Amino acid sequence: MHDQLLTRLVEALRPVQGIAAVVLGGSRGRGTAGPNSDYDIGLYYEPDTPLDMKALDIAISPLRDNPSSTVTRIGEWGPWINGGGWITIGGTKVDLLYRDLEAVRAVIADAKVGHVTMHYQPGHPHGFCSAIWMGEVATCRVLHDPHGLVGRLKSETWPYPQALRDALIKCFGWEVDFAIENAEIAARRAESTHVAGCTYRALCCIAQVLFALNGQYLINEKGAVAEAATLPITLEGLTERAEDIWKSIGDRNFEGTLRRLNSLADRLQTVLTEESLSQANLR
Repeated sequence: MHDQLLTRLVEALRPVQGIAAVVLGGSRGRGTAGPNSDYDIGLYYEPDTPLDMKALDIAISPLRDNPSSTVTRIGEWGPWINGGGWITIGGTKVDLLYRDLEAVRAVIADAKVGHVTMHYQPGHPHGFCSAIWMGEVATCRVLHDPHGLVGRLKSETWPYPQALRDALIKCFGWEVDFAIENAEIAARRAESTHVAGCTYRALCCIAQVLFALNGQYLINEKGAVAEAATLPITLEGLTERAEDIWKSIGDRNFEGTLRRLNSLADRLQTVLTEESLSQANLR
């Protein structure tokens, strides 16, 4: 069923002017999907020949269950998730996501030399890290790429760049303690929403650092902490500790929340020190 879905979708998309490549991304592209996982379909285009939106809508109309389902113009969801569609095909949820190849090339070139940026993006409460675009290329499954454009970019994403590893650790490592300090201020005022927000940022930053230490691309903050707990270099009991943290917030036990967060931050610093020494010995 699912291979048939992809075949039907690619055949429908192939003739649409402006589509330079079609890829399967997300957990299905990485081979880690569960039975209820969505299908994330990346549509790559060159900015001088953008997607023909009318042709795209016509191409997918016979496939989608609901003719009025959302399909946006380029840029409608912001500069980083720059448009797409939420559709269902035969009861299966499919997300279309547009990607500007010129912008992706620039991000990959920057990331390879250790330049990453964070951006506000609806749907990403942690923020959108520019290196996500590189990770998407690295981990996707190419479905249609007649000129080898995404294939060539893939070759630039492995091995995982040392400069990117160092940049992400520098970008997010310090923010763990900073977020906790802000949570402590909010806790003294019993501002539970702000405590929760700072906690979320601290946990996401921990996940970012752990992914970087393992040379793995983090492409979605959803599920990132649980996935970080399965990596070779991780924090013991990370998943359980995170669950305890959220329970303590729900109970308004801010003292317990902060104690657990600080314990995780201390463990992370220990891991970073050990990995730094290990890296130094290898040089």
